[in-house]
Amino acid sequence: MAGNSFGQAFRITTFGESHGGAVGVVIDGVTPGLEISESEIQQEMDRRKPGQSSVTTPRQEEDKVSIMAGIFEGKATGTPLFIVLYNKDARPEAYDSIKSLYRPGHADITYDKKYGIRDYRGSGRASGRETAARVAAGAVARKMLKEKGVKVVAYTLEAAGYRCKTFDESVIEQNPVRACDPDTAALMTKRIEELAEIGDSCGGIIECRITGVKAGLGEPVFDKMDAELAKAMLSLGAVKGIEFGKGFECVSMLGSEHNDWMDKNGFVSNNAGGILGGISTGQEIIFRIAVKPTSSISVPQKTIDINGNETDIVTKGRHDPCICPRIVPVVEAMVYIVLADQYKRQASMME
Repeated sequence: MAGNSFGQAFRITTFGESHGGAVGVVIDGVTPGLEISESEIQQEMDRRKPGQSSVTTPRQEEDKVSIMAGIFEGKATGTPLFIVLYNKDARPEAYDSIKSLYRPGHADITYDKKYGIRDYRGSGRASGRETAARVAAGAVARKMLKEKGVKVVAYTLEAAGYRCKTFDESVIEQNPVRACDPDTAALMTKRIEELAEIGDSCGGIIECRITGVKAGLGEPVFDKMDAELAKAMLSLGAVKGIEFGKGFECVSMLGSEHNDWMDKNGFVSNNAGGILGGISTGQEIIFRIAVKPTSSISVPQKTIDINGNETDIVTKGRHDPCICPRIVPVVEAMVYIVLADQYKRQASMME
């Protein structure tokens, strides 16, 4: 299957299915000599793993990191880094009753139309389980960029009909929805728990702030910084939209209002979100993504089977009632992967 790789100078290829033996990633372009350990990667895996709270899937996966190649005496060799995460709590039998049905909102029907065969066990490659491999790769990219002072912070801005009114970075990892406002986080959590009780789901908005990126990063015209970030975000199955800086709000602004004026000290505003012409300005890069409601719900729905017959479907299993809390570390990982690639491409251009 094509489309399993992302990046150029720093390139990842993920593999594995939701209810198969394992998921994992092969990473090319890791800086030789980089000190990297399984425990460092594990820290990020623990942020993404299921079963963390009442607003996530109860599936229990340790996501224990196993580095199989590319490391010698604790340092990257410069050869492909091979990481495996074995599935320990797969329950494919949960899908036996609906294996001939197409779940609304899922990729069941499109995979079948494209390949003529599909893995019905939790969507196979179309499952959010695939993102575990991205988080592992993102942890490596994060380590590569640490000395450059790059920092990526993502959080739930809106979910279940509630939008954060304040921003406090210190509370993001202290509440189950990873929201930036503790009071709003409590409202989000209560509503998501209510939806989980009735077998439904909700979506939300994730905001991401990137600091420490130097000016001049980005590869026009087709590999613009914002274009690469957008591709990274839209490659996540639950993401349906993205905006940078003022985003769609710019349509109601005048050019004199939206343009970021400059003085001798630099830019006096950041409506562009830290990117102009696809190249970083040196300011904070900020974007927001729209995350759809989880497709797998136990509310009865109308669908068709593989023969086109109309029928009802109830999707059982262990699914997140809201994807926002667990997609936060995935968003951060993909940003680090994009930035690692962009920094390495810039370095090669200057050689």
